[in-house]
Amino acid sequence: MDVNWSELRPEMIDTIAKKITVFGDYIRFRAVCVEWCSTVPPTPQHLPCQLPWLMLPFDGQNEKHGFLDLSEKKVHQLSIPETQTRSRCCGSSHGWLVLLEEKNPTILLLNPFTRIQIQLPPITSFPNVWDFQIHNVGEEYLVKYPFEEHPYPNKLEDIHDFFIKKVILSSNPTSLDKDYIAVAILDLTKELAFCKKGDESWTIIEAAESYCEDVIYFKGLFFAVNKEGSLAICDVNHVISNVSPAVTIIAPPKPVSHADMLYLVDSFGEILLVTRYLNTELDPELGCVVYKTTGFDVFSLDARKPKWVEVKSLGDRMLFLGGENSSLCLLATDFSGCEGNCIYFTDDYTEVNEVKPGDHDMGVFNLGDRSIKPLPYFTGVSRLFYPSPIWFTPNPC
Repeated sequence: MDVNWSELRPEMIDTIAKKITVFGDYIRFRAVCVEWCSTVPPTPQHLPCQLPWLMLPFDGQNEKHGFLDLSEKKVHQLSIPETQTRSRCCGSSHGWLVLLEEKNPTILLLNPFTRIQIQLPPITSFPNVWDFQIHNVGEEYLVKYPFEEHPYPNKLEDIHDFFIKKVILSSNPTSLDKDYIAVAILDLTKELAFCKKGDESWTIIEAAESYCEDVIYFKGLFFAVNKEGSLAICDVNHVISNVSPAVTIIAPPKPVSHADMLYLVDSFGEILLVTRYLNTELDPELGCVVYKTTGFDVFSLDARKPKWVEVKSLGDRMLFLGGENSSLCLLATDFSGCEGNCIYFTDDYTEVNEVKPGDHDMGVFNLGDRSIKPLPYFTGVSRLFYPSPIWFTPNPC
């Protein structure tokens, strides 16, 4: 006997929908028929962390942004007018983009799916930014650097491009059960700063100076790492705004090897430190010096000693690393088209090569055989298109 699926009871449809774990499958489920679409809400609240999409740079020709979905093997097109000017993306965290305006101090949180926008405190609210005069061409900002007696003038474009390296969020800003905290790595002054929901200004974490390689939110605390692999642990949850929080330093007795870049990853309840190594060489075809990633090492934190213990295999885990996005760890078996024991990496050194030819330094590193291969289904993007692609986690709510 044929079954009329549109006649399923609403409670059964709802039960089935809540078993779906992939956003694309959820959309297809709602599209089966009118009855299912009206029964199932358009914004699922139960989905786990999704496989990140690769956000491609805006090329000025298409009014939409391309997002490469490795699992679906296709590029999704999303309209994001906010990125079609020279707004710079300096963060991708919990499905939100952190955007800097070109000609004003605005810092904007944007969810490309819901179109919800949240303004963070502006650049002028950082304690080390003393003044901003838009009419003072070439010296629009006045910035106080650590260990300097007097502030120095800075160009508008320099602050836009280099003042903030990266912003991460503690949680989804629209989550009903928790308030979010944002932490910014300040590239020019080598400092960390934070703001809470509702704050009108940023607060410098004074004791964490130079811990600017990467930062993550882990078990209610912020962990930041420096070049030697030492950790600064910051609890800002109960700190009054504009008061610098206390910081605990964990300095392993043996520094990690001399890496070009370091990343922190929350890997299902343990902290991983990932070190990245680059090599530069003359490319005869391009006629210039180019850089390429040659490998990674992975370490796990043994907090009792404390020390970093090298990890020889990630098993089914896969890591997604890059410059502006929050680092992410997922299980390969949860998604089609993915490989475990691998690091999916994007270009993280573009400030010195944004006008040079060649493709961005991206790929998939296998920790087992230490091989590097191109990202699947990705045809490459020239460095002439700036900034480089970043990982973005779809968040429909």
